[in-house]
Amino acid sequence: MPGAFPPWYQYLKDQHPRFMAALESLGDAVRREGPLDAKTAHLIQMAAAAASRSQGSVHSHAKRALEAGASPAELYHALILLTSTIGFPTVSAALSWVHDLLKERPA
Repeated sequence: MPGAFPPWYQYLKDQHPRFMAALESLGDAVRREGPLDAKTAHLIQMAAAAASRSQGSVHSHAKRALEAGASPAELYHALILLTSTIGFPTVSAALSWVHDLLKERPA
């Protein structure tokens, strides 16, 4: 994950380096396992994070999807697609997390 880590994630990396290295290695392995490109993989993972209401994971995968070439519109669309599956309140929360993330990005 490029850039600064959120404080809790950094704490885990500092306190449990082997565990976190294994977790990060698993993430890399599953993304390399199939034909999906990095952008698509992170959009899918962002959507799964939204479904489980994990704000930190939504932020993480949204950032990495952007780094892999996704546009803000693609982030929003990936989340809006979930409305009939996970419901509007959960989608709305995830959209607000992505919106906050995009407001923090330099123009």
